[in-house]
Amino acid sequence: MTRSTRLFIVLGLALALVGGAAYAAVQATLDRVDSAIPQVDLFGPSEEPSPSPSPSASPTPPAGADLKGPLNMLILGRDTREEQKGSPAHGDVVMILHVNKDLTSAYLTSLPRDLLVDIPAFAPSRFRGERSKLTHALTYGARMPGGKYDIAQGFQLLAKTVSKYTGIARFDAGAVISFNGYIRLINAIGGVDIYVDQKVVSIHRRPDGVHRAVCRGCEHGYSGPRMTYNVGNRHMNGWQALDYARQRYITGSDYARQRHQRQLIKAMLTKALSMDLLADPTKLDDVLTALGETFTFDGRGRKPSEFVYALRNIRPANLTLVGLPGGGVFSGGAYRGERLGGDQTTYFAALRADKLDAWVKSHPKLVNTR
Repeated sequence: MTRSTRLFIVLGLALALVGGAAYAAVQATLDRVDSAIPQVDLFGPSEEPSPSPSPSASPTPPAGADLKGPLNMLILGRDTREEQKGSPAHGDVVMILHVNKDLTSAYLTSLPRDLLVDIPAFAPSRFRGERSKLTHALTYGARMPGGKYDIAQGFQLLAKTVSKYTGIARFDAGAVISFNGYIRLINAIGGVDIYVDQKVVSIHRRPDGVHRAVCRGCEHGYSGPRMTYNVGNRHMNGWQALDYARQRYITGSDYARQRHQRQLIKAMLTKALSMDLLADPTKLDDVLTALGETFTFDGRGRKPSEFVYALRNIRPANLTLVGLPGGGVFSGGAYRGERLGGDQTTYFAALRADKLDAWVKSHPKLVNTR
């Protein structure tokens, strides 16, 4: 028996398509996805039981067929500096993916790394709680004896902080994404096509892709020629796409960077859904290896492949990118962080009620259209 099955791995940021293949081959691939992606406990102990698969029917439904919406996923992006041994942990990118009740539409938004939030007390790291930047939640939660950092433990405090801010009581899944892994993953799918919506001049890379030299006293701490991304359609390889999406010393600062990061996710989805990975075993191996180096996943007791099946109907056309506006907070002339405007209150209220379709229609200027 044959079944057209599409493999959709969104979890923030990497996706792949499997189409028109024998079901046994597809299932074998899904098993390989579960083996490739590291699965750890990112949320810690919970008083709520994890969802359990429905009783088997005849014939047995695919794993994940019983997952119901709406679903909320918390996605953390780690900067390359944080992967250096002994470096403090920081949450450089924080995104929330909401999938509606019938699992046919998804909404992706970002929270500024410098968003001022109330970070709750957290016993595992002996943190007493304070009002600080969102990026520090991971840092304070990840602290271990001896100056070490546990990213999974830090994610627990980040999730509690985001829940407190947004009112989202429980996330159904979480993922930690390594920026270094991004490069290999994007290269594995043959690069991505992105519309550059404003001129972006890199502080990190030269035009040939080599990292710019570190320089004390130089602008932004680097010297040498700079890679430039001009307005228009552009095909980018891994280092270019990541470099473009990392820049925040640009018009619009971190809010523009958040927009570019969401655009990159959609570009990856668009490219991945144009591929038939089962027809190219070598390419499939490259993608699976890159996924393993890019993602750490927690489905709260459910495997990545179950979410792959549950989200199989999500397409670029029904993935909506939302940018919540905000601005800087200053005290005594000193910068303290960022504050989102009133739109965030109505956005997260609509998310909790699973009514983002209506919210988006009433806030068209906050939707990233390209």
